[in-house]
Amino acid sequence: MGFLARERTVAPPGWNRWLVPPAALAIHLSIGQAYAWSVFKTPLEKSLGITGTQSALPFQLGIVMLGLSAAVLGTTVERRGPRWAMFTSLVCFCSGLLISAVGVWAGMYWVVVLGYGLVGGIGLGIGYISPVSTLIKWFPDRPGMATGIAIMGFGGGALIASPWSTSMLTAFGNTSTSGIGKAFLIHGIVYAIFMSVGVLLIRLPSEEFTKEKAELLKDRPKGSVGFNVSANNAIRTPQFWLLWVVLCFNVTAGIGILEKAAPMLVDFFKESSIPVAATAATGFVALLSAANMAGRFIWSSTSDIVGRKNIYRLYLGVGALLYLVLLVFGPTSTPLFVVAAMVILSFYGAGFATVPAYLRDLFGTYQVGAIHGRLLTAWSVAGVLGPLIVNAIADAGKKAGHVGPDLYAMSFYIMISLLVVGFVANELIRPVDPKFHEPKAADETDEPSQKTDDEATVAKWNEAEAADAAKAADEEDAVDAEGVVRK
Repeated sequence: MGFLARERTVAPPGWNRWLVPPAALAIHLSIGQAYAWSVFKTPLEKSLGITGTQSALPFQLGIVMLGLSAAVLGTTVERRGPRWAMFTSLVCFCSGLLISAVGVWAGMYWVVVLGYGLVGGIGLGIGYISPVSTLIKWFPDRPGMATGIAIMGFGGGALIASPWSTSMLTAFGNTSTSGIGKAFLIHGIVYAIFMSVGVLLIRLPSEEFTKEKAELLKDRPKGSVGFNVSANNAIRTPQFWLLWVVLCFNVTAGIGILEKAAPMLVDFFKESSIPVAATAATGFVALLSAANMAGRFIWSSTSDIVGRKNIYRLYLGVGALLYLVLLVFGPTSTPLFVVAAMVILSFYGAGFATVPAYLRDLFGTYQVGAIHGRLLTAWSVAGVLGPLIVNAIADAGKKAGHVGPDLYAMSFYIMISLLVVGFVANELIRPVDPKFHEPKAADETDEPSQKTDDEATVAKWNEAEAADAAKAADEEDAVDAEGVVRK
């Protein structure tokens, strides 16, 4: 398909790089709907007669598939280009919503699980990584800010989807399969239109941009590198696995609160003199979503100034201290509990937004999208680990007769321990050994090259394909200098 081909996405001369972030946001704001899945849980439970555990399956499978598809298809995304990837994400994610509509109408919940979780989850993974490496190439001077803009959209998608989905379910009927199916159908159609804007707008840097790049990189951000590491070599380095631990444990600590935010706040202050109402707890969830979104932009942009290792010291070290504050002082003050939880969630979101720039600092831009995809398997693990820790311990505590903060004390101690381990892993990260670097071509120096990193990658793939084609042709014909064919 010519329109989706990588070479068709190279920007014409004079293309404004600030048109690229809106393209990324069009994708991330759409797939960020996944964070609003809880809106559908109760209606599905009532209309299909399923349990709370069953109603969580589409979301859990979606997050698992996000990490797996990003890891498996990361290299393909780099090779095919961002437009192909965004279009594939559109097809998978929106098809997942449409399949879910059919599943609800037919009363077959397993179809919803497969549609939203499996098919839609693949769209989540491809859509999540596809804009990131492109933005890093357009903003070499501010990679943290660039990725923060896009990934902020994923965190903010729920702020749009949650009230929108709720209003649709109310209007169509949130206890009937007909009403829920209509809501899924409209979601699929509207998100397909919105994501198409990103598909149309996305562009790769052109040769003309190299001159601008030279000006942008006069004052390179701390930690930038003049070499590249392939995705296959990256996973052989200790730096990749140390960063995997950092991301996994930072996400585990945040998602544990996010997944159980409303009941956690109610339980924490149930025995206090001023208990928290369920309606107030719903507002707490909205505040956490806002903190999650804001942290993705604010803290990741700050990393361009203070450096990636330093900002993760903040996420992990201060995050551990804030969990300790929740344990010791949280039960005494609702505002203190809310503020501390909001800061923890801002670190949770920021960890996602900053890690692509950290990867770029360590491995270069050559296959950063593919490397990022493989790193997101840490999210798949954390998406299961965090909620499991908090829910299992809370359920066991309730059976034992515990109330209030005692229900979550052990969970918080575990989160503190994980954050400390992540802090140590971050401290152990060092520059990548030169033996893993890609060989430099004549035009690939620390100074701006004649080709963008992206175009150099395309050239390598084209050369490899040309060599394969030539080899196949030589097996059939030998052609002399005058074009005479000899069998």
